[in-house]
Amino acid sequence: MGRITSKIAESTNGKSFSAFKYSYDTIGLPLNNYDDQVLYSVKENGETIKYSHTIDLCEKAKKLMIQQRRGANPLFTYFLDGSRRTFKIDDISYNKEIFPIIAGQVGVGCCKRINKQLKIFKYYNKNIIALPDKAKQNQWDSQLSFKKLLEDINQILVKTNIKIDDIQIYKTYNLKDEDEIDYDKKGIATIQTLMVEEEKQLVAELASNRILNDSNYLLKDGSLEYRINNKSEDEIKLFRNNYRYVVGVSKSFNPANCVDEKGRSNTSKIVDLKLYHRTPVSMYTSQYNNMRFAVWYIRIRDKQYTHNAYDGILKIEQILVSDEQCNYGIESEIVDLISANIINERNPVCYGSDMRWANHLYPVYLTEKYVKSRYIGNTVFLNLF
Repeated sequence: MGRITSKIAESTNGKSFSAFKYSYDTIGLPLNNYDDQVLYSVKENGETIKYSHTIDLCEKAKKLMIQQRRGANPLFTYFLDGSRRTFKIDDISYNKEIFPIIAGQVGVGCCKRINKQLKIFKYYNKNIIALPDKAKQNQWDSQLSFKKLLEDINQILVKTNIKIDDIQIYKTYNLKDEDEIDYDKKGIATIQTLMVEEEKQLVAELASNRILNDSNYLLKDGSLEYRINNKSEDEIKLFRNNYRYVVGVSKSFNPANCVDEKGRSNTSKIVDLKLYHRTPVSMYTSQYNNMRFAVWYIRIRDKQYTHNAYDGILKIEQILVSDEQCNYGIESEIVDLISANIINERNPVCYGSDMRWANHLYPVYLTEKYVKSRYIGNTVFLNLF
């Protein structure tokens, strides 16, 4: 369409280059795809029983399955996944320096299990444009705000029945290391951050409505270790309480982040996990938000059927909420209950439909598929601009 990028350039005193448009996801921009980023040590025990060995959950998982066949409900009722797609839509210059204009689609969905069927419970989506902070100049700010620019853009799109929901800025000032100066990554990270905020908002909504409890847990795809900035002590306490009945499951984790009490890599113990075994729970304090976390690993697939060492292994996280949990960890009986239920969520298998099949839990996989099915097609979305 071209009119949108021209409007952005005109409104922000920049120069549009009408650059080639493409999807970052299609070209495979090299980004760190691990769910976890924080180094932690296993020297702190995170459960009430201090184990020196892995725990076999095969029999517990079988017993739970028999109970569920007789009418008992699984522990997990809700499944949450957030996703985003990002696109390069133009280059724009300010003061003879060139920056990318990045657009994104963000989707966050929550499915609910009702009578053994998965139904969509909540879904939120947003279309975003990310501009460099240099687009927000003092002279321009006094004449026209992003709100006015957003209105102008949506007026251009009025006949398409598609709208842009927000304009975000990414930082370009005072960047030092080479990775920070990669403006494409900065813009994509801005859209990623907005997706994470939507995830947190959805969890807060479920918690405030008292939908989550000890019989109806939420299984969230990915890490729970969010960055929380500029929050008061009461706000952080409320945030923790929102996650009392939420479990984070990471399909893609960095095993090098886990070290033993002497600071050595703990990867061999994770790789050598037997089928349906879990590691003892570790506890650490996050450097991102100063909250206490419990973390452990489970093998849900036999390694003889997988391709690499970490296929079939999941990283499990919970935020420690009460003072008792922060001091003594999670009750080992609850850890076993959570873990056995996760093992039982592994089937049916999406083998052949996703290369990550060995690390997928099927309800999470279906939630992810639903969220992605709601995206506007890449070609249509790019042609908006």
